[in-house]
Amino acid sequence: MYADDETIRRILTSTGSTWAVVGLSANESRAAYGVARFLQQHGKRIVPVHPKAETVHGEQGYATLADIPFDVDVVDVFVHSAWAGQVADEAVAKGAKAVWFQLGVVDEKAYERTRAAGLDMVMDRCPAIEIPRLG
Repeated sequence: MYADDETIRRILTSTGSTWAVVGLSANESRAAYGVARFLQQHGKRIVPVHPKAETVHGEQGYATLADIPFDVDVVDVFVHSAWAGQVADEAVAKGAKAVWFQLGVVDEKAYERTRAAGLDMVMDRCPAIEIPRLG
């Protein structure tokens, strides 16, 4: 509903390989931890974004998207839907090419704003499911 297979495939294959993972911490029990590892195993550079700014999977973490001193291609959002819209707006300001809201993260107004700003966006999906599904 919030992205067609073509958009999903484009983000996964040709949008770029640097993924800022918002909500990623060193807590191994959180979904973000496993999905970030999966993304690394599929050739993506992950950038942890979390208030603790922890190093995760060997990558330096940052407290906010704005703190990252280099470009990011995709912003993968693992925060509650109530805060996801702000993250999407920060992704637009950062110059990201795409925003990906994880399973259960839905903000239709943020989706509309992000698409209107010219970014690809996926909502309520998980790349760890979509990569194997799309081959």
